[in-house]
Amino acid sequence: MTAERTRSESASDAQEAARVAAARRAERAREAMAQRKAEEARLAEEQRQAAAQREAERLRLEQTRAAEEAEAARRAEDAERARLADEARRQQEAEHRAQEQREAEARAAEAARKAEQLRLAEAAREAEIARATEKANRDAEAAASEARQIDEARQALRAQRAARRVAPADDADVDDRWARLGSFPVDPAHLQRHRIVTALREDPAHAAFDVLRTRLLQALADNGWKRVAITSPTKDCGKTFTAANLAISLSRQQNCRTLLLDCDMRRPSLHKVMGLRDPGSMGDMLRGGIPPEDHFQRIAENRIHAGDTIAFGFNGAVEPYASELLQSPETARTLQRIEDRFAPDVMLFDLPPALYYDDVIAFRPLFDGVLLVVGGGLTTEKEVREVERRLGESTPLLGTVLNRAEGTSLKKYSY
Repeated sequence: MTAERTRSESASDAQEAARVAAARRAERAREAMAQRKAEEARLAEEQRQAAAQREAERLRLEQTRAAEEAEAARRAEDAERARLADEARRQQEAEHRAQEQREAEARAAEAARKAEQLRLAEAAREAEIARATEKANRDAEAAASEARQIDEARQALRAQRAARRVAPADDADVDDRWARLGSFPVDPAHLQRHRIVTALREDPAHAAFDVLRTRLLQALADNGWKRVAITSPTKDCGKTFTAANLAISLSRQQNCRTLLLDCDMRRPSLHKVMGLRDPGSMGDMLRGGIPPEDHFQRIAENRIHAGDTIAFGFNGAVEPYASELLQSPETARTLQRIEDRFAPDVMLFDLPPALYYDDVIAFRPLFDGVLLVVGGGLTTEKEVREVERRLGESTPLLGTVLNRAEGTSLKKYSY
C-alpha cells in the first residue's frame, strides 16, 4: 500500500511537475506572445509615428510651398500694381502734358483769333477810312470847283441876312416868339453825371468853356458870322459834350441869343445829355413838316443859372439819308426862316464825325466855320489833317478843342 501510495504520490508529483512545467511553458508562451504583441504594438506605433511625422513633414513642405507661392504671388501682385500705378502715372503725365499742350494751343489760337480780329477790325477801319478818303477825294475835287460857288453862296446868304435883318421895331416880335417857345426842366444831378461842367460850375474845367465862348463870340463878331458846326474826326472825341457845355456857357451871355441844333442824325444824343425823352424829329423840322416854333425848347426856370436866351433843337429819330437831307434846299430854307424869325446871334450845329460820313461836307455851304473837337490820346495828327483837307481852305477853322486830355478831371465821354 505504501508502495502504491508512493507510486501514486510519485505519479501525482510527476503530474504536478508536468502541470507546473506545462503551466510554466504556457506562462512563457503567454509572456512571449505578450512580448511579441508589445513589440508589434511598439513597431506599429513607431510606424504610425513615422507616418505621422512624414505626413507632418509633407504638410510642412506643402505649407512652405504654399507660403512661398503666396509670397511669390504677392510680390507679383505688388509688381503688377506698381507697374499699373507707374503706367497710370505716366499716362496721367502724358494726359497732363497733352492738356497743357491743348491749352497752350487754345491760348495761341485765341491770341491768334484776337490778333486776327484786331487785324480785321483795323483793316476794316482802314478800308472804311480809305473809302471815306476816296469819297472825300472825289468830293474835294468837286469842292475845288465849287469853292468859288460856295463863297458866292455864302456872300449871297450874308446879303440876304443883312437884307432880312430884323429892324429895331420888330425886336418885340422876336422876343415874343422866344417867349412862346416850349420849355423843359433840367436836373443838375443828371447834367453833372453827363459831365455838363458848365451847369453847376463846380468843376474847374468849366472855365475852359467860358474862354472858348468868349473867343468864339469875338471871332464871329469880327467876321459877321453866326453859324458854327461842331464836329470831330472820329467818334468818342466828345463833340456833343463840347456843344452842350458851350451852349450852357453861352446862355449866361447877356443879349446873345443862341440856338443849338442836334444835326447828328446818325446817332443823336443831345437830348439824352440834357435829360429829355421823345424830343421829336429834327429831320421833320428841316423838311418843313414841323414849324421851328413847335420844335425848339428853352430851359425852364432852373438852379444852374442858365439864361433864357438859349434854345435847343433836339432830335430823337435816326435819318437813313442824313447827308442828302442836310444839303437839300428845304434845309437851307428852314435855317434861313429860323434866322428870320428868331434872329439868333449864334447857331451851333452838332454834326457827326467828319471822317465817318459826308454829312459835314454836305452841310458845308450852310455854316460859317467849324469847331473841331479832338480826343486826347485818340485822335491822330493824320486824322486832323484829313478833316482840314476835306473841309477845304474855304471853310474857316474857328478853333480846335482838345477833349479828354491826360491829366484833366474830365472823364470819358461816350459818343
